[in-house]
Amino acid sequence: MGDILRADPAVATWSTRLGAGLGGDLNEPYQGDIFVQLRPLGQRAPIWTVMDRIRRRIIDRVPGIDFDESQLMSDLLGDLVSQPEPIEIELHGDPARLDATAKTVAAAIGQIPGVVGVQDGVVIAGDTIDIHVDPAKAAMFGFDPLAVERQVTTALRGSVVTALPGQDRFTGVRLELPRDAFAQTGDLLRLPLAAPSGALVPLGAIATLNTVSGRPEIARDNLRQIVAVTGRISGGGISTAIAAVRRVLARPGLLPVGMSYRLGGLYRQQQKAFIGLARVFVAAVLAEFVLLLFLYRSFVIAGAIVVTALLSSLAVFIGLDLSGVALNITALMGMTMIVGLATEMAIFYVSEFQSLAAHQGRHEALVAASRNRLRPIAMTTLAAILTLLPLALGIGQGSGMQQPLAIAVISGFAVAFPLVLFALPALLRLVIPADAG
Repeated sequence: MGDILRADPAVATWSTRLGAGLGGDLNEPYQGDIFVQLRPLGQRAPIWTVMDRIRRRIIDRVPGIDFDESQLMSDLLGDLVSQPEPIEIELHGDPARLDATAKTVAAAIGQIPGVVGVQDGVVIAGDTIDIHVDPAKAAMFGFDPLAVERQVTTALRGSVVTALPGQDRFTGVRLELPRDAFAQTGDLLRLPLAAPSGALVPLGAIATLNTVSGRPEIARDNLRQIVAVTGRISGGGISTAIAAVRRVLARPGLLPVGMSYRLGGLYRQQQKAFIGLARVFVAAVLAEFVLLLFLYRSFVIAGAIVVTALLSSLAVFIGLDLSGVALNITALMGMTMIVGLATEMAIFYVSEFQSLAAHQGRHEALVAASRNRLRPIAMTTLAAILTLLPLALGIGQGSGMQQPLAIAVISGFAVAFPLVLFALPALLRLVIPADAG
C-alpha cells in the first residue's frame, strides 16, 4: 500500500493507524485506516480521478484485501447520522438465506459502473459454542433441557433473582458466576448444575460442546433480521446510481422467493429531505402569492408574477441536465432561492409599469418599463452569474459541495432575465385591460 501511495504524483503524504476507528472505537488488529493528504488542486487531477486511480492499483497489486475509500469530511458526517454509505440495500427474509443472498447482491451491484467499495454486510463475529444437551442423560439426573438452559444462562449472563427496595425504586440483584470461572472452553464442561435431588452435576455429564467458526453478526431493524449491502459512488450522481441498482435488483432470480429489500443510507435521507424541501417550496410560492395580492390587489398581476417565477425555477432542471450534475438538496435550495429572486425582479418591473401607465397607454408603458429596467436587471443578472461561475465550474477547494447550488442559481437568473423583460410584458398585455391604469 505504501509503495502505491508513494508512487502516485497526487499524494503529498499519508499516515496509517491499525486497531482503532476514526471515532475512537476499537477494531481488530488487522483493520485500520490510511489517511492520505493530496497535493494542492493545481498540481493534481480532481479528487475523484485520484481515488479511482489508486483504487484500481490496489485491486491489481494487492489481491484479497477488503477496503473502501472516502473523503474524510463526508465520512465523518455520515457517521454522525449513522448512515455513512450513499447506497444501502437492506435485505430481509429467510434468516438462513440472508448471508448467501447478500453476497450475490453485492457481486451484482459491484458490476455497476460508478459503484465502488461494495460490502456484502456479512460481518464475521467470531467463534461460537453450541451446547447440545442429551435428553436421556439429563433425564437420568432429573433435568429437562429447559431447566439446563436456565441454569447455564444464569451462570453465563446472570439472572435477576430478587430486588432491594430503595428510596425511589427497587434495584434488581443479578446472580452470576465469576467471569474467571470460564477462562477456557473446557471450564464450561465443569459448570455445576443443581439437580432436583440437590446433587451438583457437571454440565459435561449431560451435554457436549461444539465450536462453530465464522458465525456472522446478527443485525435487526424493526424486529426483523436484516443484512445491509452497502456501496459508494465514484463521480456520478446518487439518483443515477440508485436507478441502476433498482434495475439490477429487478433481475429475475437475483432475490429468492420471500426475500425483499429496502433502500436506505444517504439515498433514503435524501428522499426525506426532498419531501421537506418540496413542502417549503410550495409554502414559499403560496406565501409569495398572498403577499403579491396585498401589494397589487390584483389576482391577475399576482398570478403573472408567480408564473414568471415558477418558469424561472424550472430552468434549474435544464441547467443541471446540460451540466451533467445530479439533482440534490443544494440544487433544490437554489431553486427555492430563484423563486424569490425572480419575483423581486418582476416586482420592480411591474411597479415601473404601473407608474408609467398612469400617464401613457398600456402598450407604451410596457415597452418603456422594459427599457427602463433593462440595465438594472442586466447588471443584477451578470453580477450573480459572474460571482457564482467559479463554483459552477468547480474551480477551487471545496467547490464541488456548492456546485449544484451555483448551477441552479445561474440557470434561474439566465432564464429570469428574458422572462421578466419580454415574457412578463407580453403576459400582462394579454391579461390587463387596455384602459387599466
